[in-house]
Amino acid sequence: MRLDASSAASAVFAANRARGAVSFEVNSAGGVTRRGDLHESGSLRVRFPSPEGEGLSAVFVNTAGGVAGGDRFDIAITAAEGAHLTLTTAAAEKVYRASGKPAELNIALKAADGARLAWLPQETILFDRARVTRRIDIDLTEAASLLLCEIVVFGRTAMGETMRHGEFLDRWRVRRGGKLVFAENVHLAGDIGEKLSRPAVGKGAVAIGTALIVPGDAAMVERVREASESFGGEVGISAWNGFAMARFCAQDAARLRADMMAVLGRASSVPLPRLWLN
Repeated sequence: MRLDASSAASAVFAANRARGAVSFEVNSAGGVTRRGDLHESGSLRVRFPSPEGEGLSAVFVNTAGGVAGGDRFDIAITAAEGAHLTLTTAAAEKVYRASGKPAELNIALKAADGARLAWLPQETILFDRARVTRRIDIDLTEAASLLLCEIVVFGRTAMGETMRHGEFLDRWRVRRGGKLVFAENVHLAGDIGEKLSRPAVGKGAVAIGTALIVPGDAAMVERVREASESFGGEVGISAWNGFAMARFCAQDAARLRADMMAVLGRASSVPLPRLWLN
């Protein structure tokens, strides 16, 4: 059977899409966290730089060199009872233009009683005409702790590049003790640059971010607000349902990163990964 030109082009496109998946769990024995079963496939890898006193650090590496339309990456991490794990990425993740299907990023995090899980990737940078769908599912027990941040940058303004058109769909679901405590969908599509320029949307922002801290309370919110005079962008934080959430919006990605570091430093005793400090 012969394929027509369109079908042949589609088949070639699908065959050249990057696929990557990583899943593993960490366990605690005698107060020391060590890796359990690990599964890797495709162009996504995870490395554990060096053993630590009590916790463990992991670094994700995308050997595809970036994310393009039609690519798919899946991450599933479990921190067992009492385990301490910090996750980050080797560099900012770049999402390139898509001529067809969007890229898919799926992240599933679980933490048991007494576990301390920190998801602290470096920025996700969207190039002009990038299309990406991201899903973050978090499942915590009542006695688990989580520190999570995500930064999205719309174009590399330092390189004179801007993101005008594209699509960004972000879906978050957070469960604690089996109950859904937070659900959100963010969808930016079409002329994203024009939408972010609107005062009620981004007021010219080129970067947005979210930090989630569990557990979080009013005292934590006040502690973070004490640093408000040092913020270079817009930062808002509040607490409800037993967790705290900070929102970031800035006209400069470097300023937002600095604001994020300031908030995380005040909100948690978990040290930032060394790659963040380079």
